[in-house]
Amino acid sequence: MDVASTLQAPVLGLYAGQDQGIPLPTVTELQDALRAASAPGAARSAIHVYPDVPHAFYADYRPSYRPEAAADAWQRQLDWLAQHGVA
Repeated sequence: MDVASTLQAPVLGLYAGQDQGIPLPTVTELQDALRAASAPGAARSAIHVYPDVPHAFYADYRPSYRPEAAADAWQRQLDWLAQHGVA
């Protein structure tokens, strides 16, 4: 949040809504900071929250793994990279 106003490159955030390490109010605060910032990277940034998944939902070796959310997150990452000329 401290650097949202100076971002030159966009960021993609994929967050677990039930993550206790990064609470949802913190993610919401980040979204608000990005919306309020005038930096070019902030305006092109995107945050997505998977509301019903726990921390490490993408880790297929852990009990917290959520295959549907992980598949969606993977596709969002691929789309994001393609949209920004990386893939």
